[in-house]
Amino acid sequence: MAEKEEFAIILDYLPYGYPMGGKMNPVAQAIGEKNLTLLELIPRRGVTLETKEKVYIGPEKRDKIYFISGRLPKEKLTETAKAQLQEYVEAFVTANEKRFVDFFNKAQALNTRMHQMELLPGFGKKHTQEILQARDEKPFESFEDLKTRLKSVPDPKKAIEKRIIEELSERQRFNLFITS
Repeated sequence: MAEKEEFAIILDYLPYGYPMGGKMNPVAQAIGEKNLTLLELIPRRGVTLETKEKVYIGPEKRDKIYFISGRLPKEKLTETAKAQLQEYVEAFVTANEKRFVDFFNKAQALNTRMHQMELLPGFGKKHTQEILQARDEKPFESFEDLKTRLKSVPDPKKAIEKRIIEELSERQRFNLFITS
């Protein structure tokens, strides 16, 4: 089980709640900073939140968030939240490059017919074989190293970003990066 989120980044703030929700209570759509958990947050009375704002949601006293109403269902993401999500994921992958390069160095077969890397957009059996051969010679050190050593492989950083967005916005049979 992943550790609980301490902070969340606001993806969208709806001061009057959801347009078709019936209730007029403010709600925020947010993403957990560590585990990329989509959350629905209820702000304290009188608090206004901004997109990209980092808010504390841990167990201690929260200054801006009254409570976490729960996980945010993927189908409830607003267009603003989706756009912010894209930006946040790009920054997250850049900031955690080592973690994602390690994925290429350590990814395993899911079963006899499919490898984890084949779940990345644009990566098929041929690319997976090339990566496996190259990593046997020497582990990858960065996205740049991967791109330099494997010219025919799609951009690894972009592929990881796309996969994370897919895992956050639609149901997947296998999740590589998001714990749901």
